[in-house]
Formats: sequence, C-alpha cells, structure tokens
Amino acid sequence: MDASSELRARLLEGLVIPAHPLALTAERRLDERRQVALTRYYCDAGAGGVAVGVHTTQFAIRSAGLLEPVLRLAAGVVREREAARGRRLVKVAGVVGPTAQAVAEARLARDLGYDLGLLSLGALREATTEELLAHCRQVAEVLPLFGFYLQPAVGGRVLDEAFWRRFLEIGPVAAIKVAPFNRYHTLEVVRALAASGRSGEV
Repeated sequence: MDASSELRARLLEGLVIPAHPLALTAERRLDERRQVALTRYYCDAGAGGVAVGVHTTQFAIRSAGLLEPVLRLAAGVVREREAARGRRLVKVAGVVGPTAQAVAEARLARDLGYDLGLLSLGALREATTEELLAHCRQVAEVLPLFGFYLQPAVGGRVLDEAFWRRFLEIGPVAAIKVAPFNRYHTLEVVRALAASGRSGEV
C-alpha cells in the first residue's frame, strides 16, 4: 500500500485528530518542553494524529515567527511515537492566507513530513468561487488537502453545494472538516460528497 492509500485508509477507519493547543511560558514564549509533552500525551492517549497550527491558541504563531518551530516539534514527536508504537499517525498542518502564503506554508509542512494541509479560506472572503478553487488547486499541488468549512456562525462564509462538488474534483483532497453549526450548510457538503462518487476515499 502506498503512502496516499495508507493515509486514506486510516482516515476512513475513523479516528480522532485533536487540534493542538500552544504551550506558553509565563512570559508568553513558546514552552518547548510542555509543547512536546502535550504532543506525546495526544499520541499516547490514542489519538489518530495531531492537527498543528489550527487551534485558536495557535493562530498568532505565524506573526510571531513560530510556525516552523511549532510544526517541527510536533512532527518530531509524532515520528518518535510512530517508531515506538509501530502505529501510523496522521499529521495535519494548518494552512492559511492568500495563495502565495498558503503555498509556502504547505511546502513547509510537506518538507517537515506532514500528510495533509487543513486549508482555511478565511483570507479569501471576497473571492469568487473560481478564485477559491484556483487557490485550492495550487495548494493541492504541494500537499494533499483537508478541506475546512468555516461556517458563517463562526466568522466564515457560505460555501454552497456547487463549490464542494468542484472542490471534490481536486484529486489530492483527502478529507473535509465540517462543524455542524448550521445543519443545512453541513448537508450541502454531505450531498456534494455523495454525488461526487468519492465517498469511499474522502
């Protein structure tokens, strides 16, 4: 089984991938010891992987110059735990910003061994559907995608069924995260997946 097939198989089994918080010292600096301990805790507690750079406590790591160190720390711990336990863990990195930034973040995550990029479209609030999809395709050329529907209830925008149908035409899409704040918006993603013919792989 190749790496892509193994990844999809792990996702389809069903697993928990917690959003990784940021550990800080009292001086509000990265606490590497506790950050590593937290990643080890998730791995040892049975999580199926970790999602880094996606938690609300980690939104500011980019402006603080901490994206690379935080991603590197978590990836190192996951590799260590995989070797010790003989179990594949899924590594997800948050990918944000306009296209140039998102592609650069995806490249960094890929080079550090991450499997998927959880792609936020929050920086493209005024973009057309065509512009959103072009953005997604460019990022997917670098790193397989974990789609993310940030719904209006939590500051996002409506992405209709037609968008999700076309998003699912992007080959490297492996998963979509949908928090069901609005069941009707959520159902549009489910319908798009069912109609896409990819429900056995996404």
